[in-house]
Amino acid sequence: MPDTVTSTAAFTLTGRVVAPEGTADDGVVVVEGDLILWAGPLSELPEPFVGITPPDGWVAGHTLLPGLVDTHCHGGAGGEFGADDAGARTAMEHHHRSGSTTVVASLVSNTRSELLAGVTACARLVATGELAGIHLEGPFLSLARRGAQNPAVLTDVDATLVEALVQAATDAGAEGALLQMTYAPERVGGIELPRLLSSLGIVPALGHTDSDVDTAWHSLRLGRELAPRGGRPLVTHVFNGMPPLHHRSPGPVAACLGQAARGDAVLEVVGDGVHLAAGTVRMLFEVVGPAGIDLITDSMAASGMPDGSYTLGGQEVAVADGTARLVEGGSIAGGVATLLDVVRWCVHEVGVPLRDAVFAASTTPARTLDLVDIGRLAPGAHADVLVVDDALALVRVMRRGAWL
Repeated sequence: MPDTVTSTAAFTLTGRVVAPEGTADDGVVVVEGDLILWAGPLSELPEPFVGITPPDGWVAGHTLLPGLVDTHCHGGAGGEFGADDAGARTAMEHHHRSGSTTVVASLVSNTRSELLAGVTACARLVATGELAGIHLEGPFLSLARRGAQNPAVLTDVDATLVEALVQAATDAGAEGALLQMTYAPERVGGIELPRLLSSLGIVPALGHTDSDVDTAWHSLRLGRELAPRGGRPLVTHVFNGMPPLHHRSPGPVAACLGQAARGDAVLEVVGDGVHLAAGTVRMLFEVVGPAGIDLITDSMAASGMPDGSYTLGGQEVAVADGTARLVEGGSIAGGVATLLDVVRWCVHEVGVPLRDAVFAASTTPARTLDLVDIGRLAPGAHADVLVVDDALALVRVMRRGAWL
């Protein structure tokens, strides 16, 4: 069952409006159908919109945020993005209801047949507009920095696999559904992989890598020269799945920070209080700024669920005290937060200004993957709106002009 019911009547939403252009404490958003007609201070409301009223039961005084954009999400509510259609839909609807009105489905490394089946299942949801696209996290990843990836399926670059996955999405009715792919540049064929990915419309995302600084730098620079969509390569959950930054052995982190500080790369940041310390996230916002940070959840099936036993890509995961770890080896196995949880943690625990945290969780990811008309409260954008209270707790979610 779809999680939206559309409406075509124009109405206004009033409250504190947080938009890329600024924050209006006495603001208004005008919605008609599935689009935003106008957003800004009430004092500047254009005359044609004067007299349009809020929907029945509207309670003024809350904060209005753009719908959040999660570009790295493996599952939620007990469902996982993969070959199971029902599980993928369960995960998608959980995150939509939780404030991530745009979701990119992430597939962990797997066998060729499982990846093809997973792409096909998710591409069907892309074709209907329910998912924004697909992220392939592997399988061309480092064994040493694999994290929760299955070591048995990691491999050197195979161009025929990439092309087959692109074709599978096209055959499922979603040409161009593969938006980004995580790769380790030190794998055979890896350093030049951005060339192939870019030719297929896929943004290269460096990650799960044990490379030295020069290898990472070269591959990121190549990605910057060739990257499609928003024109900048991604870094998959910076610091996680990489050797630590050391002053005599800087490794890939130095290259990633340097390129992002120049505006030539975008850093995925899992701001959930588990993957990174608050001081690390604060440093990233100060050095790179919100235009270079893509806040993500890296969430798995346990998002929105109680502690217990789950799976990720067929591997057993134990969730305790809000932290997911592989049963075998103990590696962190994704997250359990929603993206609004991430924004709230960044604001309350890290001290990131609300506008910056929201920008990094909406506008930056949308621009990076060239997802048009989302991630902002502005005329012509999709009517994706979060209503939150003063503590940034979720009150209501609107997706494409309809309340979920």
